[in-house]
Amino acid sequence: MSRIAFIGLGHMGSPMALNLVKAGHELVVFDLVPAAVKVLADAGASAAASAPAAVKDAEVVISMLPASKHVEGLYLGEAGLLTQIAANTLVLECSTIAPESARKVAAAALERGIRMVDAPVSGGTGGAVAGTLTFIVGGAAADLESARPYLEKMGKNIFHAGAAGAGQVAKICNNMLLGILMAGTSEALALGVANGLDPKVLSDIVAKSSGRNWATELYNPWPGVMEHAPASNGYAGGFGVDLMLKDLGLAAESALNARASVPLGELARNLYSMHSAQGNGALDFSSILNLFKK
Repeated sequence: MSRIAFIGLGHMGSPMALNLVKAGHELVVFDLVPAAVKVLADAGASAAASAPAAVKDAEVVISMLPASKHVEGLYLGEAGLLTQIAANTLVLECSTIAPESARKVAAAALERGIRMVDAPVSGGTGGAVAGTLTFIVGGAAADLESARPYLEKMGKNIFHAGAAGAGQVAKICNNMLLGILMAGTSEALALGVANGLDPKVLSDIVAKSSGRNWATELYNPWPGVMEHAPASNGYAGGFGVDLMLKDLGLAAESALNARASVPLGELARNLYSMHSAQGNGALDFSSILNLFKK
């Protein structure tokens, strides 16, 4: 089994790393939060005192960080991790970041003979725990094939979107659509309830009609309609409002760079920004429903 360095043990990174440990890989982990490291250490991983210490002698490096600035800060610069990683090491960068940042880091890695792919994920914390994530990969096809045995221990679906940065573009497009769909679903349910409909009955009707979508089928935003959805647990867990807001911001930035038009994406971004400003940033993104409830 391979020696893997895993950096970033948040809500997504921790269960992903645990699945690699369960698969029998030798994991060395690092995170700025000691309690997160302890969870993995208790499961059989080795704890590193720093990111450079984690990647020493690693055959594979996996990172899962919050934003572009964290990824660039980790890998680039004179003291960046790319100066600590041996040539030909495989790096799987699984954060959701700006495509330009992914390309920048990948180009720097290539100069040092390091194989890097951007592999953002879809599927949420539930998918991370269950090992059923979708990986959306950008980079060389040969490097994806090298990464596949590790990705398959953490996910169920693996797509090659294209060259470096393409994984990020595809992920941003998907999450922009998700934000739009959740806001639209919430607005429709709120309208029905305001007119006397039962939210579960309306949800069942939409789920079997032309308005059906992922939210109505698997992630209903109305409390009590779906037992295991975050909405039925006080909007705890899941995918945070501020994380959705970040991704919608990445979509707007990408659209600006490409001179593309995303009016619905911009509207969704404004709605989530309003919702976050009201103190809801840590709630699941389906709590956008509360903007529309009477």
